[in-house]
Amino acid sequence: MRRFFLGLLALGVLAVVSLIVLPSFVSSDWMRAELSRQLSSATGSSIALKGPVRLSVIPHLAVVAEDVSLDAQSDGVTAEIGEVAGSVTLSSLWSNRLHVKEVRLTRPVVVIRQKPENASTVEDGGGGNGEAKQNDPLAALVAFLERSAIDTISITGGTLRQENAAGTADVVSDLDLTLQAPDIDGELSLSAGARLEDRRYQVALSVSPLRPLLERKPADLSLSVEADPLLAPGLTELKASGQVALNSNGSYQIRGGKLLAGDEELSLDALFIPGDRPRFLADLSADQLDFSAFVGTSASGSSQPAGQSERQSASAGLQALAGFDADVSVTVGAITVNDISASDAALTATLKDGLLRTRLEHLGIDAGGISAEITADVRKSEPTFKGRVASKGLDISKLASLAGQSVSLSGTLAMDTGFAFRGLGGDAFRKTVNLSGTASLRDATFVAPGVTDPSMGEVTIKKLAVQIDDLTKPVLLSGNLVWRGKAADIDLRLPVRELLSGSSELPLTLDLRMPEATLSLDGKAALAGSYAGKVNFAATDLRALLAWFGQGGGDSVEQFAFKGDVNASPTGVAFQKATLSVNGVEGTGNGSVDLGTPLKISSALHFAELDLARLAGARPAPSQAKGKAGSPTPDAPLDLSSLRTIDASIKVDAEKLGYGRVFAGPVATTLVISQGVASLDLPESPFYGGRMAANLRADGTGEDASIALKASIAGASAAPLLIDLANFKYLEGALQAQFDITGAGATAGALKRALQGSANVRFFDGAIRGIDVADVYNNLVGLMSSGFKQNENKATGFTELGASFAIENGVARTEDIKLIGPLVRMSGSGEANLPNDQLNFRLDPRVVASLEGQCAAIATEGIGVPVMIEGSFAAPRIYPDLSGLLKNPDAALSALQKLGLPTGKLKLDELLSGEGKAGSIRDIIGGAIGKPAKDGGDQLSIEEIIGGKATEGSETPPAPPAEEQPVTPDVATEQPAPEGQQPDQQPAAETEQPAEESGTLGKLFNQLLQKPARE
Repeated sequence: MRRFFLGLLALGVLAVVSLIVLPSFVSSDWMRAELSRQLSSATGSSIALKGPVRLSVIPHLAVVAEDVSLDAQSDGVTAEIGEVAGSVTLSSLWSNRLHVKEVRLTRPVVVIRQKPENASTVEDGGGGNGEAKQNDPLAALVAFLERSAIDTISITGGTLRQENAAGTADVVSDLDLTLQAPDIDGELSLSAGARLEDRRYQVALSVSPLRPLLERKPADLSLSVEADPLLAPGLTELKASGQVALNSNGSYQIRGGKLLAGDEELSLDALFIPGDRPRFLADLSADQLDFSAFVGTSASGSSQPAGQSERQSASAGLQALAGFDADVSVTVGAITVNDISASDAALTATLKDGLLRTRLEHLGIDAGGISAEITADVRKSEPTFKGRVASKGLDISKLASLAGQSVSLSGTLAMDTGFAFRGLGGDAFRKTVNLSGTASLRDATFVAPGVTDPSMGEVTIKKLAVQIDDLTKPVLLSGNLVWRGKAADIDLRLPVRELLSGSSELPLTLDLRMPEATLSLDGKAALAGSYAGKVNFAATDLRALLAWFGQGGGDSVEQFAFKGDVNASPTGVAFQKATLSVNGVEGTGNGSVDLGTPLKISSALHFAELDLARLAGARPAPSQAKGKAGSPTPDAPLDLSSLRTIDASIKVDAEKLGYGRVFAGPVATTLVISQGVASLDLPESPFYGGRMAANLRADGTGEDASIALKASIAGASAAPLLIDLANFKYLEGALQAQFDITGAGATAGALKRALQGSANVRFFDGAIRGIDVADVYNNLVGLMSSGFKQNENKATGFTELGASFAIENGVARTEDIKLIGPLVRMSGSGEANLPNDQLNFRLDPRVVASLEGQCAAIATEGIGVPVMIEGSFAAPRIYPDLSGLLKNPDAALSALQKLGLPTGKLKLDELLSGEGKAGSIRDIIGGAIGKPAKDGGDQLSIEEIIGGKATEGSETPPAPPAEEQPVTPDVATEQPAPEGQQPDQQPAAETEQPAEESGTLGKLFNQLLQKPARE
């Protein structure tokens, strides 16, 4: 390099001096050749003048040569110069001090070739082992200036290139340089501007005066560096000052110097040892530095053009470090950045033989600290880096503040991680970086930028651990997060290598667990928002989950689960081999959802059991124990508003399809949702041993959910159907029916209360369970003795039972009940109250069998013993109403005689008519229970007497007026006794029990029969 710099200096000077020995009349070709020879001889380099050479003597002696080349083979340097110009004053040619007015190099391109690694780095003359050569470039320049005066040496538009096996790259471009040294006792000044990589630097250097350097005495040195863009936010200029001295070994030393970064000052001691392998040593120190001014200030100046490709200049520039050695240490007692402070910062850097070792021995930040070490091999075109970073109790936000950055994450960071990568370019780093070690984050808070609602944008990280074995393998992140007051455990595997390399698809494995939901992903995701792979999601309470997300809707969906293969993009989702579960209704199949307004859904699903009630949000009705009524079903909400946002065609293949506990199937149909209305046409399908066809329409366009059902049933088994439909166990037979029902409501209860429509039902070859109407007439004596006991084992058979119903406000009413059976005929009327779950029917028998059972017809219009069906669907009271026996005594007496009762012996005619000495039957009854009759006083009703409710010592309830209907029997007296508590009682006429144990009428008959008849 020494010959190269000497050549550049002498190129202009000797070109002018050579004019003295060259006569002006020689040819230009000969002059170019002679100048080239003399310049090459003087500089030890090969210099060729290829272009025109122009000479002038006014006002100064000057020469201009174009297209000049320089080749310093020993230094591995070549140069091509567009133009070289030099001029001297004529008067200085005859003095002992040459006055050079100008040396100008225009558009020089200097190429530095990499020397072979086995080449000697020490030239003849010494300079190795850290010792400087005595004839170094600067010393030669000072010696030259003793006998010369240089007004200006300038370079314009220069370029410095580095060439190696990988190619040639620009290291320095757009170089503009000006050197002035007019007097050895004056000031030497140098100003230069150049672009290195993507930043332009402006450097100013001055040494004043120059003579002390020749006398090995200190001279004042001043250096300033500016950069565009800025070296750091707020750092507009870097300055160094002090006294420089030329040592006897040719080295240059700065003592007591200062380095100014903005307004912050560090002391500087430095030593530069020139030579074939120059060496630089520096110690920087400061008690305290405040970098607050450098934080939060936007860098000004030019920016890199968009789309500019990365170049090799960074690596090439770093490779230049292989040409010298250095030792640098920096110690700072305290560093302040706004309200953040760091202490005891110690940084050392050693560069030797192309290996750079840097160590941050300690940097204390509040209660934490960080240390790091890095080794870089800069000998090759692509430098390699490796090292380790360790920290403990380090606050991330404060660390970022020290680096002049602002992050949305705060918390305590601990890490112990090794790293390695190759190259300085972003692409090279992303492709080669590797890590191993651990990191953890505790009590951290992440605030998402741009989110106006703080509760939505803030995530608390209780603990997050990162385990890195090798970046060729996915990195495991596991920890506990809290968002909007709810905790979630997360395990995430990310392929960091693919993420850094900008891969279009990234393998992704996620496991998220929280009380309301779980989510697992195993597939590939793209940063553009697409995902392909397996998804497993389950929400135990979707309504609560949506509310936690700050979203409404989904009120009709409590439990939701999905498992299957998903292909998702920002515009839609497709799924295959999927299993879906909504409110416990599970289906499988394929489908797609196009995101938009409305959502467009197309799918084909198979269900083992599709319960539309549960889909709408109703909970399944619990099965009831035999003979016992169930607790009221909760009034579940019905919300069909989500239908407004859906456009769907869903093919349904269900083994069972129904509502509540009523199902048909197997069924194949299509659910269509359009403009807020869902419709389902059910083709004729198996239904409880028969067939059913139906059309269901659900309308979500109104304020309340609206349902419309049309259905026809043929040959269905009534008993299991009515049990599933209303838990009604008292009717058997084959059912034929037609229904046309509509209703609307916000809840299941409100929907029942709003039902309107009609129904026509017919039962064939069945029975009414709980009562045998024929047996009632055949055993009136026993009933009068012991009362009626409902028995599910007894039944009234029929060949046909039919009725038509008008439904209004949830109440189905009929006036045309008709029953035809082998032993009984009945007609009736009544109502079924669906909202209140109550029945109220009256059946009037018209023909019964005789007491002897010979099927002789007996007209019973006189006394009438109607059958009442009252109470809940699950546990109705079915009983004969015997109150007519007292309303029409004559007809009752005639009927009792026809039934074979000895009315004369019992004097029932007197009792029923009230002509006997003992008074009427009501008076006797009053006495039988130990309470004298009072005029107008209270007496038991006939229903209570027959039911056996009265006991001795109890008060008798008021007797109803003769013209009014008797009181309906109590539930407690009319229902069958619980099993195991009271055995079934038989009528007194069929047992040998004492009359006292046979109810109130039994006591009455006991009084009448105190003297047994012996006729």
